[in-house]
Amino acid sequence: MHAIPVICTPGGRVCPVRVLLLFGVGLALSTAAPAAAAQSGRPADGGVAAATRALNEGRYEEVDALLKASADPRSAALRARALIARGRYADAESLLQRPVADSPAGDAALELGVLQFKLGRRAEASKTLTPVLIAAGNATTAADLTRGARAAQLLGESQSANDFFLGAARLAPKDAFLNLAWGELFLTTYNRQDAARSFETALATDPTLAAAHLGLARAVAEDDGPAARKSAERALQINPSLSSGLLFMAELAMDDGKRDEARTWIHKALSVNPNDPEAFALLGAIATLEDRQADFKDAVTKALAVNPAYGDAFRIAGLHAARNYRFDEAVALTRRAIALDQDNPRAYAELGMHLLRTGEESGARQALERAFRADPFDVVSYNLLSMLDTLDKFTTIREGSITLRLDPTEAPIMREYVMPLAQEALKTLSERYQFTPRGPILLEVFPKHDDFAVRNVGLMGMIGALGACFGKVVTMDSPRARPPGDFNWGTTLWHEMAHVITLQMSGQRMPRWLSEGISVFEEKRARPEWGREMDVAFAQALDQGKVLSLRDLNAGFTNPQTISLAYYEASLLVDHVIAAFGEPSLRKLLYLYREGRETDEAVKQAYGVTMDQLQASFTQYLEKIFGPMRAALKIPDGVTPGSLSPEQLKQAAADHPGSFPLQMALGFTLRKAGDADGAIRAFEKAIALVPRAVGEDSAYRQIFEIAREKGDKAKAAGALEALLAVDHTDVQSARDLAASVDPAADPARARLAVERIVALDPFDANAHVALGRLALKRREFPIAVREFRAALSGGTVDLAEVHCDLSESYLRSGDSSRAKREAIRALEIAPTYERAQELLLQSMEVRP
Repeated sequence: MHAIPVICTPGGRVCPVRVLLLFGVGLALSTAAPAAAAQSGRPADGGVAAATRALNEGRYEEVDALLKASADPRSAALRARALIARGRYADAESLLQRPVADSPAGDAALELGVLQFKLGRRAEASKTLTPVLIAAGNATTAADLTRGARAAQLLGESQSANDFFLGAARLAPKDAFLNLAWGELFLTTYNRQDAARSFETALATDPTLAAAHLGLARAVAEDDGPAARKSAERALQINPSLSSGLLFMAELAMDDGKRDEARTWIHKALSVNPNDPEAFALLGAIATLEDRQADFKDAVTKALAVNPAYGDAFRIAGLHAARNYRFDEAVALTRRAIALDQDNPRAYAELGMHLLRTGEESGARQALERAFRADPFDVVSYNLLSMLDTLDKFTTIREGSITLRLDPTEAPIMREYVMPLAQEALKTLSERYQFTPRGPILLEVFPKHDDFAVRNVGLMGMIGALGACFGKVVTMDSPRARPPGDFNWGTTLWHEMAHVITLQMSGQRMPRWLSEGISVFEEKRARPEWGREMDVAFAQALDQGKVLSLRDLNAGFTNPQTISLAYYEASLLVDHVIAAFGEPSLRKLLYLYREGRETDEAVKQAYGVTMDQLQASFTQYLEKIFGPMRAALKIPDGVTPGSLSPEQLKQAAADHPGSFPLQMALGFTLRKAGDADGAIRAFEKAIALVPRAVGEDSAYRQIFEIAREKGDKAKAAGALEALLAVDHTDVQSARDLAASVDPAADPARARLAVERIVALDPFDANAHVALGRLALKRREFPIAVREFRAALSGGTVDLAEVHCDLSESYLRSGDSSRAKREAIRALEIAPTYERAQELLLQSMEVRP
């Protein structure tokens, strides 16, 4: 086990955590430096106050003039910060030398230490900052404690830094600059929630603090891209020259696949600071993604000219390669970062993550152990190491090119289903795409969603995610990770196996819209009931003008408000291009991405159309497919169903027979009035108009309930059967159907019901027994054996009887040895059970 220290907030909370993806400690802290320096507790100097405002607003050239005649000891730090913001590092260092000599624990010393870290001179920085840290031990003002906290953070003493911040907060709880710096600490210790609260506290005191707006953007970026963009834009409105803000916007653009826009932001940052190593690193990352190795080398050279130990020039490129699913490249680049800077725990941590995504779990553990030893506050590394400890206890099953890892408590049941479906998916998709992926393909299934989340991103969360694929590694929730009916694990597995094919075919270079679009599309092709749950929601979005343009489709995956829409729209686009251009053209498109083509060029070569032409044909396709449903979902103008009397509603429904809302409203009204037959007719009309409108209050469920109340079992069962044909996650309706039919009289519906229950809730032992007995009657002995074995593993109530069922299945399939074993097990439970005795005799009579 790995013990991890914790950082606590003023209320005593143990910090939750979140990974900070790009910005380094030195840069982030230096953003706050001039403002914090101004809060020393001494009387305000007019020049200092004006210079602080100028720095906050990016008017760096004015700072020197404002402070030229100032005798305030803080002025040197502020002047230096203005020079640093413009990349004049040597001038800043020269300016700081005398003030640091005069006051080794003052603001100038902190600023010099930050600069020395930025330039890669860690030993000098440590020597400079140590007096600042020591002096903070006797500090009595919030400003002095804040200064000590920042020094402690730079020196790698996060717990001491937090202690100083706590002390400062007791003296000045609402101080804007204190909370800004504290928020930066929370970010670097992966605590986005308390970071956001700290930045919000700072902004409550000073709404014009640009660095706090940027800090808030960084704190929410992973969960809410639009909110992050809004905060960053506000920061840049206040300070258009905030280099770190410009680079943050570049990152957002890169994540959306808009590299030209990202370059524009980076060059804006370089126009402010032509010597920013992080700007060069991001240019290098873009060059890497575009396979421009000479440009990558040039960018790295420029970064290293500023900081010869700047391993982040490679690490950042590796990080963005990983964000684009190019994990092998990410591993190689991060190794180069470590070769240059062997004391960077973050590089080791990211190497560990990249290796996990390539399936190299042993190497990942070594890198993560190294990271955690160097930084015991790295909660991501701690989480990943703990997750690997959990995986060590999993059951491993190998078959062909697939390695399956299951929790030992689930393996006896899930191995009967997961591996066969994975093999079916791999075979079907490999043949369809005429591509055999590299193996081994590692498939890990987690009974706890938080373990699944940690396996993917190092942190708990990923609330909406069900599965993930990294090319050769697939991870997913097991059915036990969520309540039965929340999702269908089979569709998730098929979806991720489709990613295995397409990611590898494209050399891990396809855009997310195409990758997800194909996977959702392949769900629909795999089973008729899979993958169509968004039909109604998409038709409504189309009617409201909320559908994404093709050029914005990739960005839709980073917005929590549009991500579900983006998944489904992408699948419809794939449906369209296959129908319009054929499957060979889709395969050609994937190979064009493998060759490094960008989307416009790849689409033109594969389909012979421009993106604008594809947009036009796709728009026509959507109208053709969804036009009737859009019309059906509308409420006629001037009609308000809730305000109509029953007779008026009948007339409105008769006048507008194509209105789904009116037919549903009529059905509910008639049911309430006791007109069961009339309600059923209305609900049947609604189903005919919009067959995929499902849910607890769906027309299908209404018909079922009415028919059940009337005692019409056939009608009730028919409604449920129709519902299950369009809703593959409704486990309750499957259970209701199983309870509504007699397996002897209606074996087809009984089988449909229990098969769906088993698919959605594999740990329902009684469903396994029922399915096994149906299979036994149909002489489907392998299925019967599988189901009875699963029932026994799931803890069915009548063990003796099910052992006999399994014995009979083995006996009738010709396996007398196993039949005998199961009969004996039944007799051990119930020694006088005649069926078990008979089966034992029969098994002993059979000769091989």
